[in-house]
Amino acid sequence: MLGITRQKILGRSLWKFLPSVSSARCYSSATKQMTVRDALNSALDEEMSADPKVFLMGEEVGEYQGAYKITRGLLDKYGPERVLDTPITEAGFTGIGVGAAYYGLKPIIEFMTFNFAMQAIDHIINSAAKTNYMSAGQIPVPIVFRGPNGAAAGVGAQHSQCYAPWYGACPGLKVLAPYSSEDARGLLKAAIRDPDPVVFLENELLYGESFPVSDEVLDSSFSVPIGKAKIEKEGKDVTITAFSKMVGLSLKAAELLAKEGINAEVINLRSIRPLDRATICDSVKKTNRLVTVEEGFPQHGVGAEICASVVEEVFEYLDAPVERITGADTPMPYAANLERLAVPQVDDIVRAAKRACFRSVPMAAAA
Repeated sequence: MLGITRQKILGRSLWKFLPSVSSARCYSSATKQMTVRDALNSALDEEMSADPKVFLMGEEVGEYQGAYKITRGLLDKYGPERVLDTPITEAGFTGIGVGAAYYGLKPIIEFMTFNFAMQAIDHIINSAAKTNYMSAGQIPVPIVFRGPNGAAAGVGAQHSQCYAPWYGACPGLKVLAPYSSEDARGLLKAAIRDPDPVVFLENELLYGESFPVSDEVLDSSFSVPIGKAKIEKEGKDVTITAFSKMVGLSLKAAELLAKEGINAEVINLRSIRPLDRATICDSVKKTNRLVTVEEGFPQHGVGAEICASVVEEVFEYLDAPVERITGADTPMPYAANLERLAVPQVDDIVRAAKRACFRSVPMAAAA
């Protein structure tokens, strides 16, 4: 029984079936294709090569080469002192990682899924996020917590939560959520180099998806600035904000909207904390309408925070009520048909954008 770990149950059975789909869009200088899995793997490899203080720790990251093969080849290249297989004890190895960061090392802690990071949330929040502040800046905590986040496919309620709003609410953390291979590679490099604790939320359904990357992205010095969103598609009629897998759905929705004469602007948030409020508000000033998209729960979500910011800063530019697309306010069902109903779909985004475009707030209508 000791050999049948949950990594093997979840990882070996799922990773090889993840989709490998071309999603080339909005990357005019791209010359090559790269999967998100390869983007993450190459970022880890290059940062470990560049800085001997960087090491990797987690369940089956070494000999098994990662549950989703993100860490493949790293044990052979860097050895067991820098690629450490751990027991199934998130609280234990996360605490060890935070302690190592206190002493100047740069740990990367991999969770099989961020749902399992709940076992270690005390170390993430109370030990990592607050120590720099409580030490008056004397103890930086350069650590990265990374792994799959949000809904996968058929894994039930305890393996399907989106933790972006959870960690995004905590001062002292930086929270990143990549969509494309460019995001994954550039943001992970930035996270590893950052002096503060970073929560890096991946999506396992994106691991096998391919995106075009430019020579600039493939350069070892490349990184994506933390706290800066990316306008994936420019538009003038409605702003759509999204992160992680929802960016792809939003781009597909924008294609359908274009066929009906609605020119949507799609913003890939990339950074949940800090949130690029300026880019969002500037877009709303241009389009006068906003749709937020996320797969997490509706209450206290990332979209709710975006709505608050827009109302506080650029309310007078809104010509229609803000629309929020979220996951269902219920634990994730296991049945495939119910699961599909519980997470946002392209049609949901299209309908929300149409509502925003075809109705106005009373004052705007009167004007």
